[in-house]
Formats: sequence, C-alpha cells, structure tokens
Amino acid sequence: MTVESQAYEYLDNVDPQEQARLAAVRRYRLVDQPVEDAYDRIAFVAGAIFDTPIATVSLVEQDRVWLAACQGLTGVRQLGKEPGLCASVIAQDDVYVINNAAVDPRTLEHPLVRGELGLRFYAAAPIRTHDGYRLGTVNVIDSRPREASARQLKALEHLAALVSDELELRLMVVRSAVAEQRMRETVN
Repeated sequence: MTVESQAYEYLDNVDPQEQARLAAVRRYRLVDQPVEDAYDRIAFVAGAIFDTPIATVSLVEQDRVWLAACQGLTGVRQLGKEPGLCASVIAQDDVYVINNAAVDPRTLEHPLVRGELGLRFYAAAPIRTHDGYRLGTVNVIDSRPREASARQLKALEHLAALVSDELELRLMVVRSAVAEQRMRETVN
C-alpha cells in the first residue's frame, strides 16, 4: 500500500466536509515544503504589528499543524493537532483571541499554556481560500497577557487574506508547471 493510498484510506473515516477541506490544504502543495519568503514576511509583519515574540503562518492538516512560516521559534515546523488552538480557529470565521490563557477556560489545560512556552496571549485569523475553505491561520503568541486593539485584529485578518492570495498565485504556478510538463511529454 502506498503512502498516498494510506492517506486516502484514512480520509474514508473523515466526514466529507473535512475531506474537502483537507483536499484544499493539499492542492497548494505547501505542507512539508521549505519556508517561502512570502509567508515568512507575513509572519514577521504579524509579530511586528502586535509586538509579539512569536508569529506563524500555519496550515491545519489531518493530524498536525504545519508551520509554513514561523518567527520566534527556532527549528519548529510542525505541531500536533490536538489539543489545537489553530484547529479551533479554523472552526470559525472570526479572529480568535485569548487575552490571558492562564485564566481562559478554553486553554487552562493546554500544553503550550502549562508548558515551557507559557503561552498567555494568542490571536489568530483563519486563512480562507477563495472557494471558502479554512486552511490554517496567521497567528501571534506572547508569554504575557495583553489586549489587542480592533485595528490590530483587522490587520491580522488582512494578513490572512494576503496568505490566501499568495496561495492562489502558488496554485497557478503549480498548475502551469504541470501543464508545461504534460505538453513536453506530448511533444516528445
């Protein structure tokens, strides 16, 4: 059994809506790829807007969260999906904010809150494709509690929209390369 057929076998046990979302994540071919400058710049700008030490661009896969870009955490490219902050964000359309994770009932037992990172502030905007799928997040993280302004949260939404636009450009390039390869195979 190939890795691809194992992935599809796993998807047989996933509801159809989540199957479609996962197919949307995979069509951009960004998971398991090196960091690209465009996503790295977006993470940097998110961190600068919020003045947080950590900012990421993430994609939520079936069993993990892939960090397409990560500012402030060295050598981290993926996290487990459960218990997932990013997975919670993609379940809704709005920006997700935790001002003080140490007292927020949604995060009291979360390993990133209780563990070495000591997460206290978290804000994330879902990355939505042009056809409506929520693929991941642009998020900011701090080890101290804080309040975000409405302007900062709007900026985070705009950054998530920029990621979506960048993904569409990436998809056009991928499709163009596939078409070119097919054309070359036909000619030869």
